[in-house]
Amino acid sequence: MSDTRQHQAAVDALYDEAEHWHVNTGGETIHAKRIRGRWRTIKWMTASVWLIFFLGPYLRWDGRQAVLFDIPNRQYHLFGVTILPQDFWMLSLLLLFFAILLAVVTALVGRVWCGFFCFQTVWTDIFTWIEEWLEGTPPQRRKLDQAPLSRAKVRIKLTKHLLWILIGFFTGFSFVAWFSDAPALWGAFFLGQANSAVYISVTLFTVGTYILAGYLREQTCFWLCPYARIQGVMLDKTTIVPTYDERRGEPRGRVKKGETEASRTNGDCVDCKQCVAVCPTGIDIRQGQQEGCITCALCIDACDEVMEKVGRPRGLIRYASLDEFAGQAPKALLKRPRVWVYATILVVALSGIFYGMSSLDAIDLKVLHERAPLFVTLSDGSIQNKYTLKMLNKMPEELAVRISVSGPEGLKLIGAEAPVVIHAGGVTPAMVFVKVPKRHLKKAQEPIRFRVEATRPDGLVVESERTSVFVGPDR
Repeated sequence: MSDTRQHQAAVDALYDEAEHWHVNTGGETIHAKRIRGRWRTIKWMTASVWLIFFLGPYLRWDGRQAVLFDIPNRQYHLFGVTILPQDFWMLSLLLLFFAILLAVVTALVGRVWCGFFCFQTVWTDIFTWIEEWLEGTPPQRRKLDQAPLSRAKVRIKLTKHLLWILIGFFTGFSFVAWFSDAPALWGAFFLGQANSAVYISVTLFTVGTYILAGYLREQTCFWLCPYARIQGVMLDKTTIVPTYDERRGEPRGRVKKGETEASRTNGDCVDCKQCVAVCPTGIDIRQGQQEGCITCALCIDACDEVMEKVGRPRGLIRYASLDEFAGQAPKALLKRPRVWVYATILVVALSGIFYGMSSLDAIDLKVLHERAPLFVTLSDGSIQNKYTLKMLNKMPEELAVRISVSGPEGLKLIGAEAPVVIHAGGVTPAMVFVKVPKRHLKKAQEPIRFRVEATRPDGLVVESERTSVFVGPDR
């Protein structure tokens, strides 16, 4: 009997609270209830990925920022690799990879990006956590909003908004830090020595974060974000999403005093509206899949907690597919055509990225053969060709390059006796001549191979080769 009274007391408390919850239509601020649970823990863990955004710019590598998008110098430094505009074809593959990855993940497990990783969701979650810390539970926050202006209310609200603005500032500053040396940026920014683009960018991010996460919140997901509509069409009956088990839950109804399991006529749903109370977008998952569902699974935590309190099995709301609820066996991943299509595109994109990264040379060499004239016959009977070598230095320091060439017997390189200094991140041209005794030419065009080599300050030897052609008279 004591267990029954405890269950009844818990249910009565839920019903008292449930009077405040209803589906949001955008006319008021959502004050979502925060409860502990497995999915809430997972949500915090996935949100911590964004710490890389704030801390990443301060990671050093080989005396400089490990990851730096140096737009003025048109360079992208990724640890020990420097990518220049000539290599930006890999960026297209990277964007393709993440676009398809988003599509395949959505097709399999719904909008987990929105619920667990999206910056709007994460920042809103942090802002509302601060709000609860300062203003209290949802009923207390609503009461404070409706209360007349007072010194205590001004102090609480001012503290909250200052913290929101501070987070917005760090968001903007961290974004800019990826494009400039982060430690140096702090001094330049507060001494007024940074350029106007820095101040404009930080201001826009500060204001944008403050408004989107502090005020618009779920309305950003409803009206501003295109992914809610794009991802919605990627779902099918095999997609696993948070779903209400209608067959088990209906007809929903309150727990009645003295009612036993044998005499109960209602389903397992006790209509406590806790699933609505914890939803950051204010929807009712019991109404089926909706545009506002961001697949955060907080409704699962809430429902499982209620089921434990009333002594019923967990899983009334759970991750499941529509096929599962229809009684069909889940289709194996390898039997889904779209999975094969997505996987093929992912493999191709990823392979291209790995190939590009592995084939990056510290020095990129291009050889241009003089076209007018194609060759010159010297007084000693040798045939001479003129070449322009364009050497792109992808390293952050100047390099002294030694040029050599191999080809037909008796070949001699002229104009490259001394090393050529090539500037960091730029193209340096060098004009050279190659002459070959006429008797050693077997045909009108002979392949020759140019090679450039340099030693970095740390002793590492970098090199690059390029095949060209040596032109002589017809044989």
